[in-house]
Amino acid sequence: QVQLVESGGGLVQAGGSLRLSCVASGRTFSSYAMGWFRQAPGKEREFVAAISRGGDSAYYADSVKARFTISRDNAKNTGYLQMNSLKSEDTAVYYCAAHRFVTTSPAYSYWGQGTQVTVSS
Repeated sequence: QVQLVESGGGLVQAGGSLRLSCVASGRTFSSYAMGWFRQAPGKEREFVAAISRGGDSAYYADSVKARFTISRDNAKNTGYLQMNSLKSEDTAVYYCAAHRFVTTSPAYSYWGQGTQVTVSS
């Protein structure tokens, strides 16, 4: 089992930045790829970004490419999502997830509880 806890969400003005963190506990964090997903009210959960177990490969949704950066620190059992140039359409609950291999699909084995990001225009 892997437990994931997100933090760092909040209210920010359009054009601003936030950094989300995801702390993992349980099994060895470095054994799992990590992903970030988001879900806006009335919409399906969508892929945002993913990173491989060692952090050498990263993948992004087109909507966030060049604005968001995913990273991880395996020594700290923590993953990050740096979000810059935020737009109102980025408003959603953001979830981190862990899986044995990196994928852009929502078929992740473990999920955090989510953190709210609200971008005001």
